[in-house]
Amino acid sequence: MGWIRRFAAVGVATVASLPGAVRLWAGDPRPSSTVPGAGSRPSAIPMPTLGGKQFWADELFFHQWRIQRNVYTEHCRLLDADDYRHASGSYEHCLAVLEEIKVRRKLPPMRGRAVIVLHGLAHSREGMAGLAQYLKEQGGYQEVFNVGYPSTRLDIGEHAQALKHILEHLDGIEQVDFVAHSMGNIVIRHYLGDQAGRKPDGRLRRFVMLGPPNHEAYLASLVADNTLFQLITGQPGQQLGRQWDRLQERLATPSFEFGIIAGGRGGPRGYNPLVPGDNDGVVSVASTRLAGAADFAVLPALHTFMMNDAKVQEYTLRFLQHGYFVSPEQKQPIAK
Repeated sequence: MGWIRRFAAVGVATVASLPGAVRLWAGDPRPSSTVPGAGSRPSAIPMPTLGGKQFWADELFFHQWRIQRNVYTEHCRLLDADDYRHASGSYEHCLAVLEEIKVRRKLPPMRGRAVIVLHGLAHSREGMAGLAQYLKEQGGYQEVFNVGYPSTRLDIGEHAQALKHILEHLDGIEQVDFVAHSMGNIVIRHYLGDQAGRKPDGRLRRFVMLGPPNHEAYLASLVADNTLFQLITGQPGQQLGRQWDRLQERLATPSFEFGIIAGGRGGPRGYNPLVPGDNDGVVSVASTRLAGAADFAVLPALHTFMMNDAKVQEYTLRFLQHGYFVSPEQKQPIAK
């Protein structure tokens, strides 16, 4: 079994994690407070950020302006649509600077329909940029919020809390859809579980899950003891695998319409021989299924890149618009 575990570790890193892991340590992870005067006033000259994507979590959106929080220092920064920093310091300070910018630039309030796009484990928002742009251009949304979060640095419950903060501050937005890839779906389900017993957010409308590990991730359990896997995926990698029984107690099935797109070959075997049954190279088709789905589809797409597949994007938008992937007659709901 030793060679299988080593091979599996390489497979997981190659197929699932490395596109994001290559960027895990890219850029400067230091907080913006290293800039002279940071935290006391807006930057005189907006400064480009240097990366550190696995160290910052989006906490507030206003159009494409974002306030982020550093996972280690709690330090915040205000970024524009081009990732230039306009302020740094406390959350309150960054929010005050954003309010000044709203007035100075006469920025209109947010309104209408929005879709929140959420990436998966060891990836970043850049990986979802193509899908986000497609939804913006073709979907008729007033806002597309492509959320970035340090997926490998905190546990899934903490990511769910950050998502809660984002949703609570989408002032003016009247309707919210979700599109998530891989672990991003579990973050959303955890957020929904956290809201159990509270008044539901009536703005939530439809949700498309791309390659969701809605049941224990086989590969994550198989390589849970592998040092490289632990380094790359952090606590969430353990939660999706051997700690799944504990995690799933906190997850809710959406009470609003949701559809699932799985990657696979459409037969008894998938892209990775180490994953039982049909699979996308990382997640089995069986593992993506969740009772209550309004529609379900299997497309020939690899897990890591499925969000960029033209057919996946087409199906995603059609479900968000109409509640089905192909047509009403070809819906494949999963019974509750």
